[in-house]
Amino acid sequence: MAHRFSLLTIIAIVLLVLSGCAWFGKDKPEKPAQQLVQEGVKDYDRGHYKDALEAFQQLRDWYPFSKYAILAELRIADAHYHLEEYPEAVTAYEEFERLHPRNEAIPYVIYQIGLCHFEQIDSVDRDQTSARKAMETFQRLIRQHPDDPYAKKAGANLVACIQSLAGHEYYVGQYYYKRQYYKAALHRFWAVINQYPDVGYHKKALEYIAECQAYETVEPRVATATAGN
Repeated sequence: MAHRFSLLTIIAIVLLVLSGCAWFGKDKPEKPAQQLVQEGVKDYDRGHYKDALEAFQQLRDWYPFSKYAILAELRIADAHYHLEEYPEAVTAYEEFERLHPRNEAIPYVIYQIGLCHFEQIDSVDRDQTSARKAMETFQRLIRQHPDDPYAKKAGANLVACIQSLAGHEYYVGQYYYKRQYYKAALHRFWAVINQYPDVGYHKKALEYIAECQAYETVEPRVATATAGN
């Protein structure tokens, strides 16, 4: 009986060890780093961004100390961007910047962060958080790397961000004006004049300011300047 028990115990241990080896084997690299980077670059260049993303993620996870790891990190962010997965792309770009602050690709990375926000800008009657984040990111790029080509590219996008923000203030000003909330309207129209350069709303905002100031000091209604954001 004891001999039988011992034999069953040995068999159980052997099976446990074998199953454990199989389980650990699941995380072992299936492809060498060189093959993964070649597949990732090939898929990326062909516009097969999902396949490229998978290859570069495997490269990053399986070979974190490889000479290709930095390329994988950057291409993961780029693939997310091309797949229009902007929040994921921003996270990946920001992680790259945090880990490699002196890398030569940093101006490009900052530009791409701004571009991710820029691509999410909505119409002037909607929330302008994306426009504001894009503007602040492009301004940071221009401030930190003024001579870089990506800083010059950011300049054109920066104008569009300012136009969107100015347009939002102008839109809300009109909303108040039509409802005879003249003080609240003035607050918005002055914001167009003072906070943003002339990007198409300056002259019209001045006309509304003159009209608002022409009305009686005591308004027929009272409104807060924060409504309509």
